Amino acid sequence: MCRLFLIAVLTALGSFISSCGAGDSERTDSIPNWNIITIDGSSTVFPITEAVAEEFQKVHSHARVTVGISGTGGGFQKFCRGEVDMTGASRPIKPSEIEACGNNGIEWTEIPVAYDGIVIVVNPENDWTNSMTVAELSILWEPDAQDQVLHWNQIRTGWPQEEIHLFGPGVDSGTFDYFTEVTVGEGGASRGDFTSSEDDNVLVQGVSRDKLALGYFGYAYYEENQDKLKLLGVHPTDTEDGFDPIYPSPDTIREGTYRPLSRPIFIYVSKAAANRNEVDTFIKFYLNESTDLVREVGYVPLPESEYALARERYQQR
Repeated sequence: MCRLFLIAVLTALGSFISSCGAGDSERTDSIPNWNIITIDGSSTVFPITEAVAEEFQKVHSHARVTVGISGTGGGFQKFCRGEVDMTGASRPIKPSEIEACGNNGIEWTEIPVAYDGIVIVVNPENDWTNSMTVAELSILWEPDAQDQVLHWNQIRTGWPQEEIHLFGPGVDSGTFDYFTEVTVGEGGASRGDFTSSEDDNVLVQGVSRDKLALGYFGYAYYEENQDKLKLLGVHPTDTEDGFDPIYPSPDTIREGTYRPLSRPIFIYVSKAAANRNEVDTFIKFYLNESTDLVREVGYVPLPESEYALARERYQQR
């Protein structure tokens, strides 16, 4: 009798466990079978995309988003080889990159996500300058300056006869391309004797620890580290006479008065990737949540009308 009762209990318990297991299986199967969303590219765009990815994964706990930093150029190389779903860019795609994508059958959509300004910074102990002209930036950074323009007083009379130590983005950076184009007059044309990195945090540390340093990088990295850096204004003409310098700020960047060092920044998504549910959902989330997240990480949001156009552009691929 006791034995029959025990068998009955075990049978019922087995049925209960099977029932629970079936329910768990159904719940698991109801979660979309999403692949990892892979993103690379610009260190300038990285803080925005990282913030979006973090918020997205809070809403979609089963989603996995990886965000790398190899610079705008490095990101486009991976993107055009089909190695990543998306890439961030601090400049528009180049004709050579369009050709590379075409050769590999990669179709893409360009989506502007924010405005950024390139800041010129020095060490806080620098007490001899508060601003520079575009012409002075050209004298300092043009290719002919290498091994020639090595002291501060070669830039402007009255500045100290001390060495100048330069920090800037690497050659794969879109910031490097844009900066050289608007200061020197040719994208990618630059002296090579400076400390370079695709990671803007490395540049921040370099300038913050060297009294004789000068560097440039994206505005958001200055915002995060303004207690360690001194921001320089940029004169809108080639001389100081009669013109106050313009300092980068959300307003001057958005209005375009911080000339010529303000610009839009982008993400590029492959059309094949966008056909996957997880990537499509992520892009829509990115464009819907951008305003607050862009501002939160120190960049300047697009006007809502421009985000609406970006959403429309994406929908139409």
